[in-house]
Amino acid sequence: MHKGILILIAIMAGAQLDAMDGVVLLHGLCRTSASMDRMAAALTKAGYVVDNFDYASRRAGVGKLSEEVIGAAMKSHKLEGCDSIHFVTHSLGGILVRDYFSRHRDPRLGRVVMLGPPNQGSEVADHLKEWRIYRWVNGPAGAELGTDSESVPNQLGPVTFELGVIAGDRSINWINSLMITGSDDGKVSVRNTRVEGMKDQWVVHTAHPFLMRNREVIDATIRFLQHGKFKPA
Repeated sequence: MHKGILILIAIMAGAQLDAMDGVVLLHGLCRTSASMDRMAAALTKAGYVVDNFDYASRRAGVGKLSEEVIGAAMKSHKLEGCDSIHFVTHSLGGILVRDYFSRHRDPRLGRVVMLGPPNQGSEVADHLKEWRIYRWVNGPAGAELGTDSESVPNQLGPVTFELGVIAGDRSINWINSLMITGSDDGKVSVRNTRVEGMKDQWVVHTAHPFLMRNREVIDATIRFLQHGKFKPA
């Protein structure tokens, strides 16, 4: 009997290991992985293997950043035992995921949740990208996030993975909001967070810098990773 129980436990442990899901967290422009700590803690508590990835967002353009950052994330030793690797991104992080997977395929790619992504660009970048101070603060990638047809986000086409987008509709930067058409989070309009091929969208009454720390956003993110939709059962 004792041996049978041990075998059963081993089988159950093996099944649990096979079913492990990993999540890569990617912060936004001019931020660090610390901005995603609350999200990381909640996802870990929900049973995911979490790699809260840090990268120098101001160092290069979107193409180079995506190859280095997403490429390294998919090879993360922390996620070696995971059959599925999901992504939760803030702002620029979502564009890196879109850019990388427009050129690469990986059967482990699971669901993706983007928080405040400039999927159709940001009018703030349109107005400020020629300013020297803007380019110094935001680096090459920040100048590539405009709304024109030649901007990086608008060159990427529809997404081919299971995507949920969470947008904010509250701003704490009224100067930026004057540049943006429609409801916005101070950086990106709700409309411009959308992208062809996305599966679901959830709008939360919070501002761009606080999306990843908002309790409603965290709960909705976990629901999408688990069920492929934001709406509670």
